[in-house]
Formats: sequence, structure tokens, C-alpha cells
Amino acid sequence: MIVVKFTDSSSKIHQILCYSHFFASSLDFYLRVDDENIQICYGYPVSTSVYSSNLLVGTEISIKALIYRYILYILSLCNFSGEFLPIASRKFPLYQGKDDSRVLYISGLALQLAKSDHQTTMDIASEITSGLSAMGGGVFKVETIPPGWIHLELTDRFLAAWLQNLVVTSLGGCGEMEKGKITLLKPSSLFMIQYAHARCYSLVRLADHEGLIKLKEPHQPNLTSLVAVENIPWLNHEEKLRFTHPAEGRLISKLVEAVDCLESSGTHNWGKVALDLSQAFEAFWCRCRIWGEVKIASPQLAQGRVGLIMATQSVLRCLLVDKLGVFAPVEL
Repeated sequence: MIVVKFTDSSSKIHQILCYSHFFASSLDFYLRVDDENIQICYGYPVSTSVYSSNLLVGTEISIKALIYRYILYILSLCNFSGEFLPIASRKFPLYQGKDDSRVLYISGLALQLAKSDHQTTMDIASEITSGLSAMGGGVFKVETIPPGWIHLELTDRFLAAWLQNLVVTSLGGCGEMEKGKITLLKPSSLFMIQYAHARCYSLVRLADHEGLIKLKEPHQPNLTSLVAVENIPWLNHEEKLRFTHPAEGRLISKLVEAVDCLESSGTHNWGKVALDLSQAFEAFWCRCRIWGEVKIASPQLAQGRVGLIMATQSVLRCLLVDKLGVFAPVEL
């Protein structure tokens, strides 16, 4: 174990910036700096000039787990007198916001720390926010909201890289059923989930057949190994996500939520997680077209929507096979 001790007179922000490499090595993060490319790895490299940024990422694909790591490191630099053990074990409030137009996480950590610290709740929240802003500028925007809530909104560039990573990386231990945690579902609910998975599969195959995207292995039954030869154009020329329809935002929100659940050690209602994602996909598919006029007038938007379908298929398959213990059909 490496212990780094800072003097009380040192600037907290200066400490954070100067010891970013210590942060990277001690928490299994790595810092990738490249003027033309970004490596959003989670164990798998993704390169594209569109997503150029300096980001810290970890081995998890879960955004919630990534934010936990940022917060834990910031706390290790701060001199709070509150109990650190429950915080170190990630037992502090952090939940995803309900606004589907953005991916927002909200933490009540400052409210918890203020119960046993001499500082005010807002002072604690401001100190944590300052550290997070300095460390995670490429990942999220941070804001303090009275009486001490910390809001972390994911940047579009990071979400684009996260989505790209999601379509090229197998989730969890897909293919191995989670023993002892099989959820019983109504036949109608299970059918809806399996139908959504099969629909995603057929749509991606169709997109490949019509040349909208090109897959490396278009005939493999496991789409988690099917990767577009070129990166999905998630961002527009202003480096903003192309998705503006509420159904697109809802689907992204449910993808983030499902992956957070998949990567956590807690107990979840997997049937509900899978059903929520499949319903979000159905709403997306009913309202957001890919072929016809959209493909002709906005081919990059069409490709981005196919990317969302690929991500959805990957997550649904993991939920069906790993968590629900059932077959993930490619046709019904």
C-alpha cells in the first residue's frame, strides 16, 4: 500500500492535479493522453478523433462505479472528520436522476458527512465539487445544489465513448447463469424481453445487409462480438450527441441504469430491469425511424440509432442469459 500525505497548507485542487498519476495507479485507473485519440478501455481500446479528450476511466463499464471511484479519491485528499469506513465501502447516497434528457447522478454525501464534521453541509459539498471539477472535467460537469446535494452530469463526449465501448465489449460473464438469483417472470413479460432482444438482433443484421453499418462478423449468433468496422458517429459537428428525441434519451438512461445494476454486487429485481429496458427500446423503435427518409437525409443519425440498438441487444442478452437464466433468441 502506498500512502501519500499532504500538508494542510497545500491547495486541494493543486494536490488533485499534481497527484493524478497516483490516483490512476492506486485505483486501477489509467490516464490516457493523446491529441488525436481517446482510449476508453475498460479493458478494450477505442480510438477516434471525434472523442479526443483527457479522461480517467477504470476497469468497470458502470458509470456509477466510475463516479464512486472519483469521489473516494477526492475524499482521501480532504480532511473530513466523518466516518470513512461506510464511505470507503461505497455506502453513501448516489443515485441516477430521473431526467431522461441528460445522464445525471445525485449524491447526498455532504449531508451525510456534515452530521459528524465541523464544516457546514454547503462547505463540504463545495470542497468535494471543486475536487471533482478539477479531476473529471472530461467526464462530467459538477454542481452544488442547496442544501448540499452534489449533481454530476455526464458530458456528451464521455457518453459517446461509453456507448461506443458498450457495443464492442461483452458485459460481465455473459454466457454464465447467475446461480441462486433467477427471477421468475410472467410469460408475457418474458416474451416482451425476448422479443425486444430478437428485434434488436434482426435490425442490426438488416442495417449491416443494407450497408448502413458494416460488421466484422455478421453471421455470429452472439452480437456482443459483432463490431462496426468504423466507429458509430454518436456526436455531431458540435460534439453533442445527435439524439434529441425523448425516446432516445429514455433508452440511453435505461442502458446506463441497467449496466450500473449489472456491474454492482447488490440485489436487483432483474425482471424489472430487463422489462424497463425492453419497454424503453420499444418506445424508441416506434418513434425513432432509421430507414427511409432518415437514412437518406440524415445517415449519421440513422447509424447512431443503430448503435443504440446494438448497445441494447448487448445489455438485454446479458440480462436474459446471466440474470434471468433464459435463452436470448435471435428470432421469434
